[in-house]
Amino acid sequence: MVLILPLNIFLNMVWRPNKMQITEQDKTFMREAIRLADESVKNGGGPFGAVIVRDGEIVAGSANSVTRDNDPTAHAEVNTIRQACRKLGTFDLSDCVIYTSCEPCPMCLGAIYWAHISRIYYGNTKKDAADIDFADDFIYKELEQHKEARVVPAIPLLRNEALKTFRAWEQKQDKIEY
Repeated sequence: MVLILPLNIFLNMVWRPNKMQITEQDKTFMREAIRLADESVKNGGGPFGAVIVRDGEIVAGSANSVTRDNDPTAHAEVNTIRQACRKLGTFDLSDCVIYTSCEPCPMCLGAIYWAHISRIYYGNTKKDAADIDFADDFIYKELEQHKEARVVPAIPLLRNEALKTFRAWEQKQDKIEY
C-alpha cells in the first residue's frame, strides 16, 4: 500500500522553519478557541475549545461536549472538524489551520491528520491537561504496547471474511479516496 500525502503535509514534514512566525491574527484565533473553552466550562462542559480557519476567516468553532452529548468522541477538535466539513462540503481540510485551547489528544490528533489540516496551534500542553486529570499519556503508552499487552484486548476475528470488503474497495473504479 502506498500512502499518498497532500503536498502541504509532505512539505510540513520535510521543510520546517526553525520557528513559525506567530502573528497577531494567530493570537486572535487562539483567543477565540480559549473563549469557547471558557464558555464550555461555564455551561457545564469540558475545558476545551477549537476553531478552524481558512484564508484568514473562522470556518467553524466548537467546544468539548462529551458530557452534554454523552459522546466520548465529542472533543472540541472533533466537533470543530465535523462542523467545518459540513460547512465546506468536503472531508479534506488541507487548506485549513486549527487553533485549539489544548494540545490534541491521540484521537483528536488522528482526526486532524485524517482531515489533512495543515497546521495545529495549541494553548495548554498535554502535561497541563494531565495536571487537571485529563491524562492522555495512558493512551499514548497503550499505542506503543503490543496488542497482547494492552489493557483493552484487541482480538482478530473473521479476517478472511472481512478481507472481501477490502478487495471490493480495492477493485472499485469510482471510489473517492481519502
